[in-house]
Amino acid sequence: MSLGANAFRTESRLTMACGVEEVWAYLADVGRWAEWAPTVLECRIRDGAPFQAGARLDQRAKGPFGSSRGRSQEVTAADAPRRMAFAGPLGTSAARWGMDLEPTDDAHTDATMWIEVELKGVMRAIPSGLLKSRIQRVSDLEMVLIKAAVEAPVTSAAAGGTS
Repeated sequence: MSLGANAFRTESRLTMACGVEEVWAYLADVGRWAEWAPTVLECRIRDGAPFQAGARLDQRAKGPFGSSRGRSQEVTAADAPRRMAFAGPLGTSAARWGMDLEPTDDAHTDATMWIEVELKGVMRAIPSGLLKSRIQRVSDLEMVLIKAAVEAPVTSAAAGGTS
């Protein structure tokens, strides 16, 4: 999506203290997205398909006042272990988002989450700066939660061992 007059882009960046393969594996496990995405209650790949470009992700998302709703996104890129991207609606608008992963060495990964939104329909009435700052805050939080998850020590119980 080229960014026009009614569009914006946000980026959040963090260095994670683990290898790029570990970060990729965590993010590609869409069943775990509820751990780091505040609006996602559950997520799965439609029809049990592999995580690859063209796959559809079905989600149950948080709505206002404790409600929930279904939503769907398309995986537009799955270039392991460096880049994944998605496209889907954001209200009445079109959105794309993704993660770019760059290993700095065997034990560190520079991660960038980017989000592009093209305001359409009634969402054009929302001041784009207000929506952009909200999306930036949420993606900054998501990156902190992803970092905490991938850097968490693996316990023997979590690894399938006995206690």
